[in-house]
Order: sequence, then C-alpha cells, then structure tokens
Amino acid sequence: MNHIKPIVVFLLGMLTVLGFAPFYFFPVPVITLAILLGFCYHSRTPRQAAWWGFCFGMGLFSAGVTWIYVSLHDFGAMPVHTAVIALIVLCAYLSLFPALSSWLLARLQPSSFFLWALVAAASWMLCEWLRGTLFTGFPWLTVGYSQAPHSPLVGYAPLVGVYGISLLLVLSAALLFICFEKGFKNWRYGLPLVLIWLSGFGLQMIEWVKPEGEPVSVSLLQGNIAQDLKWREDHLENTMKTYADLILASDSRLIVTPEISIPLFSDVMPKTYLSYLSEHAKKNNGDVLIGLAERTVDGGDDYYNTMFSFGSAPEQHYRKHHLVPFGEFIPLKPIFGWVIDVLKIPLADFSRGGLDQQPMDIAGQRVAVNICYEDVFGEEIILQLPQATLLVNVSNDAWFGRSIGPQQHLQISQMRALETGRYMLRATNTGVTAIIDERGKVLQTIEIFTTAALHGWAQGFSGATPYVRTGNFVLLVLAGLILTLGLMSAFRGRGKTR
Repeated sequence: MNHIKPIVVFLLGMLTVLGFAPFYFFPVPVITLAILLGFCYHSRTPRQAAWWGFCFGMGLFSAGVTWIYVSLHDFGAMPVHTAVIALIVLCAYLSLFPALSSWLLARLQPSSFFLWALVAAASWMLCEWLRGTLFTGFPWLTVGYSQAPHSPLVGYAPLVGVYGISLLLVLSAALLFICFEKGFKNWRYGLPLVLIWLSGFGLQMIEWVKPEGEPVSVSLLQGNIAQDLKWREDHLENTMKTYADLILASDSRLIVTPEISIPLFSDVMPKTYLSYLSEHAKKNNGDVLIGLAERTVDGGDDYYNTMFSFGSAPEQHYRKHHLVPFGEFIPLKPIFGWVIDVLKIPLADFSRGGLDQQPMDIAGQRVAVNICYEDVFGEEIILQLPQATLLVNVSNDAWFGRSIGPQQHLQISQMRALETGRYMLRATNTGVTAIIDERGKVLQTIEIFTTAALHGWAQGFSGATPYVRTGNFVLLVLAGLILTLGLMSAFRGRGKTR
C-alpha cells in the first residue's frame, strides 16, 4: 500500500491543474490540497511529509508547465531527450518548494488544530513567494491564480494579492481537512471556513478605485506570425505589411502591437514606415505602441526588448526589466553559456530596463506597459501605480504553441487586473489577445492563431487598492508571525497532542 501513496499524491497534484485556465474549476485545488495536508498530518516524520509535498509538486508542475517542452523542443530546437530531461529537472526544482512547506508543517507540529491550519497556510504561501523570488523567480502556477476570476476568494485580491489568496486557499483546505478529521458536527472548524468565503464574496462589492475620464477606443493587434518564420529575413516584408495593414485599418486612439512585433532593431527600422504609421495615429488623435528590439547607440553590446510609442504624444518607450532566464538572458554565463549554442533563440541575452520606469502619457491615458513574462510579478506591476490609469501587456505566446500556456497567461493577467483595479489590455502575437476589466472579467477576445485586430473600449481608473499601497510586505510579516507562533509551540514540546 505504501508504494501506491506517492502515485496518489502525484495524481492529486495533476488534478490541481484543473483549477487553472483553461478549466477554471476553482474548488478543485481546495480539495486536492486538503487531501495533501491530510497526508502530511498523518505522516510519521517530517521527511515523509516532505516526500508527499514533493510528489504533489511533481504532479502539479509536470501537468501544468508542459508548454516549456514546446518552447524548448518545437521552437528552441532542443533535442527531444534533452528537452524532456530539462523539463523533469525544472519540475523537480519547483517541487522542492511544496516539499519544504510540508516539511515545515510536520516539523513544527503546532499544538492546536487552528494553529496547525494557520501554519499550513503560512508555510505554503511563504514557499510560493520564495519560488517566485529566487533566481529571478518562477511564480507560474501559484495556487492563488486558480481562483481568478470566478471564485469568491478573488474579493481579497485588491487587499492581499495573489499570494494572499494562496494563503486563504490553503487555510480553507486545512480547515476542510479538519472538518473531515473531527467531524462536520463540530461547527468550530467549519465556521471560519464559511466566513472566509462569505467575506470574499462581500469584498467584491467594494469599489476600491474610481473611473477617470471617458473610455478610450483601443485596437489590440494579433499578427499571428509563426514563430519559425518570425526571424527569417525573407518573411520580414510580410510581417511589416501585416502590422501596417492592421494599424491603418484602425481608427482607435490607442493601437497596440505585440512584443517585438517587427523583428528589427529600432535604429535600422525604416523611418518612412514609422512616420507613415505615426501620421495615421495622429489622425486618430492617438498613439500606436510598436514592439522593437533596441540597442545602445554607442555601438555597445547592450540591447533591449522595448515598446515605442508614436503618434500625437511625444515619442516614449518602455524597456523590459524582468527577463526570462535562458530565454532572454543567460544566468551565470561562465557556467551556462553553452545553452546559447543549444537553443536556437534569437537575441537570447537582452539587457534589463530600469525598475523605476513610469507610465506612458499616450492616447489621453497613463499607460503602464509590461512585456510578456513581466505580468507574472504583481509586486513589480504596482511600481507604476497608482499613477497609471491602464495596464497593457504585450506578449508573444507563440512560444507555447497550442498548449494550455496561453490560457494560463491570460488568467495571470486577470489577477493583475483584480489586484490593481485597472483594465488590462493584452496584445499578443498568436493569442490570447483580450480586453480585461478591473474586475478581472474578459470583456472581449479573438480567436487564437488568427490574424486580426480586437477593437473595443477601455475605461481608465484612478486610485489605489490596498495591495497597490502595501504590496506583499504586510502579508509576509503576517506569515512570519504565524510561523513564529508555530515555532514557539514546537519549543514548548506539545507535539501532536491536539
């Protein structure tokens, strides 16, 4: 029987993926995590609990980040066996964090059920935050994302962000397990669970921000340029024509192209081309955002993933700050420099833009731009708030192919809208291009892998949610205090005498 348990826990991790997009079955992670916590509660040693956490993580990540294989093999030209090994190694690394959380819970052994539930939630949340921070971070599949946008728990997003929702989700799972363990007739443990979810529903009624000005017309362009064609010189003219046609067909004040929509350095971009598009934007009394690569004018080796604005407002730009390891920069280059030769990725060693960049004043709005992977880091998005009235994410999720990756990325953008109380406009190469309102609801989208423009309206907002003002600081302090209480309980030697 013991050899079956790791398989069961692994399958629980896989089932947890059903909580995320494109499935959106948000109650599933509560149930699967409740069962995992049951395994940890009845584990004989902290090491065994860590093993359950590791198995759960392997199931979660092996099912949830399969798109990485597509990026490495299908578009990065990595051999099959090497891509599989790389994916397994990554999943094993990511699984160390739920293993650490489970180990901490079993090691501290809080003396009361309520404290045990709080320690379970705090340890999981802190380990997720650590996963999203170490080595530039990989917060994908943070369990809080599974609740966007339909769960009552998203009512807490403007207060505590995605990590706070993770804490409340795991706390709910712990209380659910206690109810099963002690019996549902014992209302003391069921009542906090009900209050958490009812409060989340009530919090959704609060207006944290207010509309500013009139809605602005927007066009979000989806060029649908195949990834294996994008950087080919013989396809450049077709790419430029595709985006020129889409831009010239729009009468919106704000027109947005995806990241590096034109695969050229800005200094060699035909001036007549940009001037033509800029004049069209001026006729609309607005601006167009165009993604280009940018290199330093002094002939240095630095180059950036940059969005430029052209049109009625003075020209502005935003340089991507948070880069993708091994996709946009090579960490520890003396050790991992060989990866550049294995992965056939153009411009694989970008430089970072500044973290203090401010919103663009364009199309009558103050637009906070974030490029692709950057919208996974909510604590960085809020650095341009509350000044920004709109959020814009530009991406090229063609790297994910027809996997669940683009839908998961859309759900992440929905969480950013919920946290900040701002519309999120997504312009992507192949999808998912969408307009998301300040409540995290997708108002409009277009079919993926089609060449099209999404025309609609976006309302600017002003004001700051509590999360915008405090970020993760208060939540991290709270989680630290909970673990301190758990540690004090362990020192008092109460063990599992609940």
